[in-house]
Amino acid sequence: MSDGGYPEAVRAMLAAAASRGVDVTVRARPAARTLEEAATILGVTPADIAKTLVVRRAEADYLFAVVPGDRAVSWPRLRRAVGVNRLSLPDADEAREATGYARGTITPIGSHTAWPVFIDDRLTGRTVAMGAGAHGYSAFVAIDALAAGYGATVTALT
Repeated sequence: MSDGGYPEAVRAMLAAAASRGVDVTVRARPAARTLEEAATILGVTPADIAKTLVVRRAEADYLFAVVPGDRAVSWPRLRRAVGVNRLSLPDADEAREATGYARGTITPIGSHTAWPVFIDDRLTGRTVAMGAGAHGYSAFVAIDALAAGYGATVTALT
């Protein structure tokens, strides 16, 4: 895995993936305004893109929820999986502070802090595109390898 001339955030994400035994392929792509547009650019369906949400459990305590791009997170299911009564989404600045990644580039791989990862079970057995740490790039990752490498909880989240 060479650095491929990638921005620092993508190189850091690739190094973090390698350190956990997760193979990642990065593809440069033009900017996309929507998930559907990104899917078209990448030649995949929206279901083949995994959205990574940064979710606040408590002050300065977060987790990642990884869900298919064509689905919305079910807050009751996520709360049940996490074992809490309340969760919220931080604003873009807070999410960046918690992860080191800007909204639209967020991935659990290489976050400033290795927050717990929860993955929707609809993604298992698949390779999906997800944030790569910088705008203009997508990371293709086998979800099962991501789950194993990060000790993720895999359950119904959508």
